[in-house]
Formats: sequence, C-alpha cells, structure tokens
Amino acid sequence: MTTAANDAGTTTRALIFALLALACGHMLSTLLRTIPAVSLDLMAADFHIEPQALASLTSVYPFAFAASQIPVGAAMDRFGVRPVSLGLLAGTVFGAVASGFATGPESFAVGQLLLGIATSGMLMCPMTLAAKQLSAARFGLWSGAILSIGNIGMLLSASPLAFVVDNWGWRAGFWISAIGGVVVALAVFALVPNQPAEHKDESSPLSQMIEVLRLGLSRPLRGLIALALVSLAATLVLRGLWGGPWLMQVKGLSRVEAGNQLGAFTLAMIAGPLCIGMIDRRLGHRRALVAGSHLAGAVLLALMALGAPHYAVSTLLGVSVMPPQFDLVLFVLMGLATSAQPLLFGMSRQLVDAQTAGKALAAVNLAFFLGAALMQSVTGAVAALAGLPAVLLFMAAMLALGVLIFLAYTSPSP
Repeated sequence: MTTAANDAGTTTRALIFALLALACGHMLSTLLRTIPAVSLDLMAADFHIEPQALASLTSVYPFAFAASQIPVGAAMDRFGVRPVSLGLLAGTVFGAVASGFATGPESFAVGQLLLGIATSGMLMCPMTLAAKQLSAARFGLWSGAILSIGNIGMLLSASPLAFVVDNWGWRAGFWISAIGGVVVALAVFALVPNQPAEHKDESSPLSQMIEVLRLGLSRPLRGLIALALVSLAATLVLRGLWGGPWLMQVKGLSRVEAGNQLGAFTLAMIAGPLCIGMIDRRLGHRRALVAGSHLAGAVLLALMALGAPHYAVSTLLGVSVMPPQFDLVLFVLMGLATSAQPLLFGMSRQLVDAQTAGKALAAVNLAFFLGAALMQSVTGAVAALAGLPAVLLFMAAMLALGVLIFLAYTSPSP
C-alpha cells in the first residue's frame, strides 16, 4: 500500500509539473498578444504608418489564432499533446523573432500570422492533458488555474514590458518572448509525457469546422454565440490594443504609468472569474448574471469614453478631462464585470446533449477569438475616422447589442 501511495504521489506530481509547463505556454501567448498595448505608437513610427492602420494590421494575429484552433485540436487527437505543443512552441519562437526583426508593415504582418497560428493551441494543450488525466472536479479546479497562469502574461505586458520598451525599444519585447519560448519548450520536452495518440475523430479538419459552425448557428446556441463574439473581444481589444494609447494619448500618462493601470486591469481579470463563480453558485440565476455583468461592462466603457476632453461626463463635472484615477476605477470594474465569460461555456453544455457538448464548447471558444479578431480590425477603422473615444463607445454598443441578442434567444427558465 505504501508503494502504491508513493507511485500515485509521484504520478500526481509529474502531472502537476507537466500542466504547469504547458500553462506557461499559454502565459507566453497572452504576453505576445498584448505587446501592442504599450508599444503601438513606437511600432507605427518605425514602420512609418498611422497607429490606427497598424492596429488594424495586428488583427492578423487573432484571425489566424481563431482559424487554427480546430485543426490544432484535431492534431492533438491524432498525434498527442507533447509533439503538438513542441511544434507550436517552435513556431512561436520563430514568429516572435520574425516580429522583432520586422522592417515594415508587410514583414510584421507575416510575424503576426505566424504567432497567431503557433499560439492558437497554447490554451488547448494544458486543457486537453488535464481533461484526459483528471476527474471532472479536479479538472474544474485546474482549468481555472491554467487560465489564471495564462493571464500572468498580461501582467508581464503591463508595467514590466513598458519598462523594457522605454529602455530597449519595442523589439526587445518580442526577443525576450522568443527566449521565453525556448525555455518553455525545454520544460515541456522534459516534463510532459509522450502519450499515445488518440484517433477519436477521423474526419477532416474542414468537416469538423463545418459541424462546429452549424452547431454554433443553431437556435439553442445562437444567443450565446452572439454574446461570445463581443464578450472576450471587448476585454482583449481594450487590454491588448487600445488601453495603452487611451491612457497615454488622452490621459497624458507615461508608458510605465499606463502599464501600471493595465496591470490593475489584468489583476481584476484574474480575480474576476473566481468572484463570478462564487456569485453564480450562490444566486443560481446564471442567465441574469451573464446579461447583467456584460451590460455593466458596456456602461463602464461608455463612461470611460465620455470622460474624454469635451465629452459629456467631463463637461457635466466641470473639468477639462476626467483624471486617470477615474479610468483606473473603471478598468478594475470592467475586468470584474466581464469575467462572467466562462459561464457561457457552462450554459452551452446545458443547452445541448452529451454527444455534441464538445463541439458546442468549440463553437463558443471559436466565437470568442473570432469576435476578438473582428473587433480589433473594425476598431482600427473607427479610431482612424473618429478617434479613441469613438472606439470605446463602439465597443460599448457592441456589448449592449450582444446582451440584447443573448436575452432574445435564451430562455429565462433554468
């Protein structure tokens, strides 16, 4: 019995280290995705284009990210987590180096394309290994831990990255990320077991994509998909692209000061899912909680926009512009409010049968990242036409519209 217990403990420790190594890949992904938030102005100046045009160009990353998820998932079923993860990390290193050495918009777009494809499976790798090895209860605990570890990447791309950019330039962020990719790849090689591949679905990635899209457009999931398209997009685009320019250009903060505020935003995004989860278990009104929290997020975005110079909130309070502390509070509240996003996964599982639950989750996940790609692309054009306050108002309107469609297509009954 003692030997069996020791073996079980060794196996558990090995699995924990393997999950931590893979979760660091997800952390690297969130770091790379959010580098433009504190360096967009410098990158645009180097490439001799407008920041708004570069913002639209960075949408190549999330588009490639969204398009690659289902093929990468199929590859993990066919070849296993370890080889796929190592291949993705190699691509991430190559994409980070290519982005760091970019000399113009075209070469930078190539680097972003490579990064979007390579990092598309960084969350699925630890999630897949956890789902295969852990019970349902332990999987729920570890899925939250993996997401929290991943969000540390956004903490690194706040004040620490701002310091790096101020002292060594924006390219250093990509080169440091490339080094981090090598370290994570070595950890994965050493710690993640080489399990046999599982041929669960022999259909082509195209067939799987068509089936996921069909399910996502079906009547039961339509409301969830509509909200998923704008939910994660609002936080990722604000945190990963426009938050820094807003604080530096409109509120006059330095790069490091803006990074500090974005760091607080990220901490709220890390703590928010835990708080929302406790509220969900206590209240039991998931539909109302999801709708209300996202509507609150829309209001917070609108208030932030209206605090710009000569806009309604600053005019009403008799100041030229609302102080940065006003935005800090709104950032934190926004991070908490939109943390109800994971509840959409739970709702999707309740609305379909067990045989299609996996594809339903894939449809919601695809909507999250496809929406982020679309939002990032469109807001670049909005910024060029009407400025940064209009970007925030546009995002607020999209969140509100998503909530209305969600309410129209979901039932108020449990």
